[in-house]
Amino acid sequence: MRRILVFDVSETLLDLCALEPGFRRAFGDPSALREWFGLLLLYSEASTLAGIYPDFAALAGATLDMTAFSRGRALASEDKERILSGMLSLPAHPEVPAALQMLCDSGFRLVALTNSSQPMVNAQLAHAGLSRFFERVYSVDRVRRYKPAPEPYRMVAEDLGAAPERLRMVAAHPWDILGAIQAGCAAAFVARPGKVLFPLVRPPDIVGENLKSVAEEILKRESALDESTRGQSLRQGE
Repeated sequence: MRRILVFDVSETLLDLCALEPGFRRAFGDPSALREWFGLLLLYSEASTLAGIYPDFAALAGATLDMTAFSRGRALASEDKERILSGMLSLPAHPEVPAALQMLCDSGFRLVALTNSSQPMVNAQLAHAGLSRFFERVYSVDRVRRYKPAPEPYRMVAEDLGAAPERLRMVAAHPWDILGAIQAGCAAAFVARPGKVLFPLVRPPDIVGENLKSVAEEILKRESALDESTRGQSLRQGE
């Protein structure tokens, strides 16, 4: 049986760089985007470790305030709202629709798993025109623990009636790859610019520079597995 493909959303499918004009306006420096997103990821993980679950939108707003404070900026309410609302209308990376279509056409089951809230991810995928590719869209809201904690990955496996090893997490975040592998899933790393795998754990068996190259490698691997499985079945039937 082919693995079910589980996709992260922000940065893996959607281009966060679309927020840069808002950060340039608010901070005078578009690089503040990366500082803020790093804090957002850090405090989502810290919240899970500490045993609390603030809403993702609240985390996004709080870490935006932290970014402004660390830079000595007074963040205007309209600039803050423009950035946060902009998260709902991020475009897909250019190669994403065709890569997802290729996988769907080849018979793969696709689902999404994100740290964003359920209403947020529904809006994001609808705006980017990607909803049609996914049979289900999961938010960590259901388990109230942020990735890379094991519960979100296991929740998806349980809901789909599949063992964790039957899932392949596709993500552009090294920490997401780490979490999925530790939860028992296979993984595929989308090595977008600036993204580097964590070297102290077993790497995923698939790495590509964008989703197109990752999808092509998934097709090769799973096609080879299909052939191997068919061969075994034929030998057993003889």
